[in-house]
Amino acid sequence: MSGGTLEVVNPFDLKAIGSVALSGWDEIDGYLAMAKQLHENRKGWLPAYQRIEILKRAGALMQSRFEELAYLIANEGGKPLIDARVEVARAIDGMNLCIKEIPNLTGKQIPMDLTAAGAGRIAFTQREPIGPVVAVSAFNHPLNLIVHQVAPAVATGCPVLVKPADDTPLSCQVFVDILIEAGLPEEWCRFVPCDIPTAEQLVTDPRVAFFTFIGSGKVGWMLRSKLAPGTRCALEHGGSAPVIVDQTADIEAMIPSLVKGAFYHSGQVCVSVQRVLAPKGMADDIAQLLSDAAAKLVVGNAVHEDTEAGPLIRPREVDRVAEWVEEAKVTGASVLTGGTKRGDTTYEPTVLLGPSLTAKVSLQEIFGPVMCVYECENFDAAILQANSLPFAFQASVYSKDLDVAMQAIQNLDATAVMVNDHTAFRVDWMPFAGRKKSGYGTGGIGYTMHDMTQDKMAVIKL
Repeated sequence: MSGGTLEVVNPFDLKAIGSVALSGWDEIDGYLAMAKQLHENRKGWLPAYQRIEILKRAGALMQSRFEELAYLIANEGGKPLIDARVEVARAIDGMNLCIKEIPNLTGKQIPMDLTAAGAGRIAFTQREPIGPVVAVSAFNHPLNLIVHQVAPAVATGCPVLVKPADDTPLSCQVFVDILIEAGLPEEWCRFVPCDIPTAEQLVTDPRVAFFTFIGSGKVGWMLRSKLAPGTRCALEHGGSAPVIVDQTADIEAMIPSLVKGAFYHSGQVCVSVQRVLAPKGMADDIAQLLSDAAAKLVVGNAVHEDTEAGPLIRPREVDRVAEWVEEAKVTGASVLTGGTKRGDTTYEPTVLLGPSLTAKVSLQEIFGPVMCVYECENFDAAILQANSLPFAFQASVYSKDLDVAMQAIQNLDATAVMVNDHTAFRVDWMPFAGRKKSGYGTGGIGYTMHDMTQDKMAVIKL
């Protein structure tokens, strides 16, 4: 049964660029049945050497289509070409990381003779694939996020069904096609764009062994609450990343770093710089320097070489950001640059000084090109404000004082604290995770591969 068609547009000019056929439940039900059968047929599991060869060939195919993939990311997702190229390079590196992690999927010997009851036995563990994986992904990194969710499943020998974001399915479709061209039997990886009710039916099906989700907290936590008993999961949501600026910070080096961290992909990144907490007497000057730099950013169609800040993914997101900024202005914030819609699909890079702590820009993830600067009485007050929200992801501190940096590392409620770098820094082999409402489990290629396998122990009585 057909599920209809999903039309894809360039988010800047809203012109159609492609379409994908939606999968109906009958089709997905068959895919799930096959995935379950593949996992249960242990004699048919793909051996490690074969998975390595497939991933190598897929990485080489991605390299040969580098510019095509970068343009597709920019065209359907609105990420400027300069950053889209970085995403393609990261995605190819991710394939190589999967290959390097396969030899690490090992067990260990368990000592048995620690008590008399265990004496005379030898025991060891090994890692096995967990079973069918369902991946639901986000729009903001339409290739690299898919690699992070799907390639580990291929690497560990798990059949996988992947539902891309509605706005950016084309990159996902190309990646799945590349895997199949590289030699992966198509029944091991299925591309399943579908409507919301069908996606929920897929995710909550008892045949799903592992569910990986990247997207809004509201949707992710709702789906987790409905998972079938036994289904494991990983959730990656957003935050409102805080940056503490110490009096000793190298301001000249800090400004371009913060501007990149705040306005990369027009702020549509789960760890974008959103709240800059500056010392008393320094906030005005820091905010003005940030404003001067942000005002120089080139806003436009992401497929143009000179664009530095592209569109938001949908016009309604532009309207929402405008509403939040207007609320901040009404409640006392000063707009130092931006603060206006450039058009139906773009919003000016914006720096706000002194928003109310009760305004939405202070309490929620804006997921748009807006940075807020606050004046804090002292370091302890900055820590208190940074930790005041019900979600936590990555944070940062700028300081030349090692003691201050260490205090920030110890006291910030975050899974990663960057020192003299922006909050959006990431390499794909590091642990990447949200705390509290920001997520569940730990991302990163190796960590995801571990989650997609499970221990089995053998105990041999001599």
